[in-house]
Amino acid sequence: GGVSYHDFSGHKGTINTGDVQWLTAGRGVVHAEVPAGQGVQRGINVWINLSAEDKMVEPMYQDLASHDIPTAGEGGVSVKVIAGECLDARSPIRPRTPALCLDVALRPGARLRQHVPRGWSACAYVIDGEAVFGGATASASAGARTLVVFGGDGDCVDVRAEEGHAVAGARVMLVAARPHGETVVRDGPFVMNSREELEQAREDFRHRRNGFEMADGWTSDHAATAVVR
Repeated sequence: GGVSYHDFSGHKGTINTGDVQWLTAGRGVVHAEVPAGQGVQRGINVWINLSAEDKMVEPMYQDLASHDIPTAGEGGVSVKVIAGECLDARSPIRPRTPALCLDVALRPGARLRQHVPRGWSACAYVIDGEAVFGGATASASAGARTLVVFGGDGDCVDVRAEEGHAVAGARVMLVAARPHGETVVRDGPFVMNSREELEQAREDFRHRRNGFEMADGWTSDHAATAVVR
């Protein structure tokens, strides 16, 4: 399976199984996304806030096919490095906001200690299996489809897969990013730093200006699912 996408600037294509699309929405983009292929499809959509100085940059796509995603592994751990660095692998994705995004697969009993800069916001989503977070003094387990949010006072994330006869390991998405320390005001797809900026963005979209000019009269191949970011 996959996802087909199309936006008002003509950028279009299909993200297939294991591929990544990193979209910097910036001043705004209108696009459409629909499932491609048959059967049940799963995907993860992560939003990372832009700083005030980057809010109005031009939209940009960075596509990464599955076979081009850097991978690293050791001791029963396999990591796809979507953004940032892990072990000896570094992603070519260059986020506007410094960020880390890892797709981590752990065999039963395997462990990963991943450095995260102190003060960054960090979370982990358990995709499959059972994962244990923390070290010898304090730990907590989380099952599939569980989001774990970490405090910002540490400098690493410690995760391992449960070990046992009925355990098949774990798969975890680890995401971290540097906070901006700025006010966040959001409404639907619009995310700004003040109520005034938010209303201005809505007006710009409504009147097709300040970046939304190409939305005027645009019709997508997937018009029924067109959304604003």
